Amino acid sequence: MGRTTGGGRGVRGTGPSQFRELAEYYDALNASKDYRGESERVEALARRFGHSGRTTWLDVACGTGRHLEFLRRRHPTVGVDISPEMLRIARRRLPGVRLTLGDMRTFRLKMRFDVVSCLFSAVGHLPTKEDVRRTLANFARHLNPGGVAIVEPWIERSLFRPGFVRLQTFERPKIALARLAYSSRRGSHSIVQYHYLIGRPGRGVRYLKVSDIGVLLSREELLESMRSTGLNPHWIAGGLTPGRGLLIGTKSEAN
Repeated sequence: MGRTTGGGRGVRGTGPSQFRELAEYYDALNASKDYRGESERVEALARRFGHSGRTTWLDVACGTGRHLEFLRRRHPTVGVDISPEMLRIARRRLPGVRLTLGDMRTFRLKMRFDVVSCLFSAVGHLPTKEDVRRTLANFARHLNPGGVAIVEPWIERSLFRPGFVRLQTFERPKIALARLAYSSRRGSHSIVQYHYLIGRPGRGVRYLKVSDIGVLLSREELLESMRSTGLNPHWIAGGLTPGRGLLIGTKSEAN
């Protein structure tokens, strides 16, 4: 979903309660997102920094499973998300794929993976720098030796633009959606206010408001947070979303 301060990230609020209202509209609002192309890009990065060929893959904050829809074709995959409503949609899309409810900071799976991905700036919903570090440490804990973590971060602190306004619309015969977003900043946190109008024939129009607050970090802080988990950090400037890069962490073969 398009977060609006120089690129898109999901209307993924800071807790699962956000999706009781919005999960069913998530895919409609992201209809223009190139999930296939992004999946191919992260696969290429996984080969470059980790193991080549068929690899076990964990996608954290998997949402409705759109990246997994493509990744599962070539890799054994598992997904984790904090929202039961999002996972309900993902299970319909991905029969046979293991999908687990969990917080990215604290989930525990009894297996490790060659690749752990966390895309669409989901880590940008975390409230503190320590939460980001705990999350990256959890990713490292779930990696096999020689594995790679691929994380799409939120916008760097110096690049965040308060006062940005964006309107998105989506219309089909059975639904019309409008989302207006406005960004502001409070200290080291970004605040994006989303205003939704949701119209359906015979059901009228609903209005919803979501406040999305997340911590703003510098590139150096992101790299250092990953380094502190024991992973060797790398930065890819040309990421999946304009205006931000990709944080890559590789795990030693000795670990």
